[in-house]
Amino acid sequence: MGNAVDSTVYVHPTAVCESQNVGQGTRIWAFAHVLDGAVIGRGCNICDHVYVEGGARIGDRVTVKNRVMVWEGVTIEDTVFIGPGVIFTNDRYPRSRGLPEVVGRYGHKESWLVTTTVRRGASIGAGAIILAGLTIGRYASIGAGAVVTHDVPDHRVVVGNPARGIRWACICGVPLDGNLCCPRCKRRFRLQADTLVAAE
Repeated sequence: MGNAVDSTVYVHPTAVCESQNVGQGTRIWAFAHVLDGAVIGRGCNICDHVYVEGGARIGDRVTVKNRVMVWEGVTIEDTVFIGPGVIFTNDRYPRSRGLPEVVGRYGHKESWLVTTTVRRGASIGAGAIILAGLTIGRYASIGAGAVVTHDVPDHRVVVGNPARGIRWACICGVPLDGNLCCPRCKRRFRLQADTLVAAE
């Protein structure tokens, strides 16, 4: 176990935390592995068997459920929920680095590494796969088992393989009704050039 930067960080005895950049109050649970160079914010919950590679960035108050893989080049903003078994990717055309024909390509990170961003408040359902180079918008909801191949707009709910938009979601996560009103918290929205915005 590495030395966490703050005494309020909890690292389970079976977890490995090599990063010095873990925020206050974050909890890292059994058999998780956080590599050197990863950045994790404050108040996060990093559950069992999570793998966070060096170069990945996780914001504040993020929940990362069991068996999630967060690779270099992935940025997860504040207050995101990542369901169990979610897989991120960071290379659009992967090959084994042992293949002689691609040795030159993998000698320079900029020639293969593709970044992905999950914006504030988004939720990604269990077992979803997020292809490299995408942006998941604020408060978007990705259905369980979805394979996301394109950017997802703010508040959009997508499902399936390949993932397709089926409705809009409120900030609180509940799908909006046909009038773009949340049945739970009563927030109202409107569409403006295919973008969901709060109604005035």
